[in-house]
Amino acid sequence: MELIDGKKISAELKNEIKNEVDFVKQHNDSVGLAVIMVGDDPASLVYLNSKKKMAAELGIEFYEYHFDKAATEEEIINQINLLNADKKINGIFIEMPLPDGMNKNKILSFIDPYKDIDGLNPISLGMLASNVYSFAPCTAKSVVELLDRSEISVEGKHVVILGRSNVVGKPLSLLMLNKNATVTVCHSKTENLKNITKTADILVVAIGKKKFVDSSFISDNVVVIDVGIHRDMVDGKSVLSGDVDFDDVKNKCSYITPVPGGVGPMTTVCLFKNCMDAKINYG
Repeated sequence: MELIDGKKISAELKNEIKNEVDFVKQHNDSVGLAVIMVGDDPASLVYLNSKKKMAAELGIEFYEYHFDKAATEEEIINQINLLNADKKINGIFIEMPLPDGMNKNKILSFIDPYKDIDGLNPISLGMLASNVYSFAPCTAKSVVELLDRSEISVEGKHVVILGRSNVVGKPLSLLMLNKNATVTVCHSKTENLKNITKTADILVVAIGKKKFVDSSFISDNVVVIDVGIHRDMVDGKSVLSGDVDFDDVKNKCSYITPVPGGVGPMTTVCLFKNCMDAKINYG
């Protein structure tokens, strides 16, 4: 069993992005990320500050637009339209969740697909389905990066994905198809689940249930990517675990991502990777 080290791979990716940003700056140009937040959700503030810190580390210009929770959809859409037209902005990201009553899909649909670095505009998903270059949601992109950089080929392999969300399961299934994998997507209504997961060469678990997958779900030498993250307090300390029972499955795996230290460290880095790619491909 080999660990897929998300911390190490994310550090390598950050270094690559920083070098690309430095090259842009040498030509008297910049890379710009705009983040819109509505309301004062504490977790969202943590994520916002995390992005701001990483942007500073990478040398990417960070533009923050913080709206009161009483803001209207029209105000948010107007701001998006201004950012779409602003040449110094290469990527637009909206912190979730939005306040109750706001139409998330409507708001996301106004983001220019060429600046939609979180890949949540329906046009972005359509481009992904058509195998046209587009931005994939960052968690799905993280899974692909981890596999690619661990030199684990998916071509011709059976990839089983547990979970069909718009941010992981659906876009990841398209990314895998575009890389010539054979893909099965399972979900809460899937019957005979273990019979399917045991046929996987690569199993991606994004089902949102702590330690749901144990050794009875897998065959020998499978690659397991655990997207889940769950936080518990044990003896006054915060302990993280995933959707996979790591200790129970690890001896049957050829490769496995740990929690923490697997997919988690990659997600924010992949957002900045998408932002850098937006600059390279679309200016």
